[in-house]
Amino acid sequence: MMKFLLIFFSLALLVEAKVVSRTQIIMSTFITIYTQEKDKSYIENAFNIMKDVDRSISSYNKNSVIYDLNKNLFTFKLDSYSYEALKLSQDYYKQTDGYFDISIGSITKKLYRFGEAERVPSSSELDNATVKLDGLHVDTRKACMEYGMQVDLGGMGKGFAVDKVSEYFKKVGVNDATIMASGDIRCLSTCKLHVENPFGKNSLVSFDTKNDDLGVTTSGNYNRYVESMKNNHLINPLLKKSQENFISITLISDISNSALDAYATATSVMPTQKAYEFLESIGVGYIVLQSDKRLVVSDNISKYTKNLFVNYRNEE
Repeated sequence: MMKFLLIFFSLALLVEAKVVSRTQIIMSTFITIYTQEKDKSYIENAFNIMKDVDRSISSYNKNSVIYDLNKNLFTFKLDSYSYEALKLSQDYYKQTDGYFDISIGSITKKLYRFGEAERVPSSSELDNATVKLDGLHVDTRKACMEYGMQVDLGGMGKGFAVDKVSEYFKKVGVNDATIMASGDIRCLSTCKLHVENPFGKNSLVSFDTKNDDLGVTTSGNYNRYVESMKNNHLINPLLKKSQENFISITLISDISNSALDAYATATSVMPTQKAYEFLESIGVGYIVLQSDKRLVVSDNISKYTKNLFVNYRNEE
């Protein structure tokens, strides 16, 4: 099903700052880039970087390195993007106690087939799925993995692509821009954002970013599922089942978007108490909508935001 924007940029900024925006569909989602008028010539190169990342780490693009790895269980084609993304994924696996695990591709790709010929797998199929990241072996130019494995970098891929565009902009001297890849956003200068409310037209929360160069990411279980949200794409790799504790998790920090993306994915599938303990330990700001429809905002949110306004009201 169509993936909706989890966070949307304030259109008022287009008028106030007189910025230029361009949008393309890349990585199966809308990519929108905002720059000042004087920097608009760099936008096309930014989109090309996004396309290069997609050709490297997508599990859907038949020309990508990761598609080749999944098809053959080995590849000798690792480029700088695929190598870095795989190594980062191994790091995030360790940092999250195994809750960020790209080997859940054996479930998301082979069983549910999200984005393709979608289906609901049986309990026995899920139990027998090969989810074990230590079965993936990565070298600078090649990678291989054990029989039955598939990798899915969707839990950090868009954040990774945003990082690459951010790096490019900084290299060429663009310091006033916003990069949006669905729920993954980088504000190189301050910007105003609204977090989508899954249950209504009004946003959950709106805020201005407090400092330059902040990343924001949202992970939610309501935008991608098969038949019902019970079969959503956020798979707990330890239990081999879709998560049920959180509707959406938004993280805000100055760390990389790939890390934010991975941490939001991992937190989404953790037990509730462990999720909050993990978020507190890494020091990010967070806005969490739990499955009981309670909205939780971190105590440190003012470190990263200002003019925060909570629109959401749980009327149940």
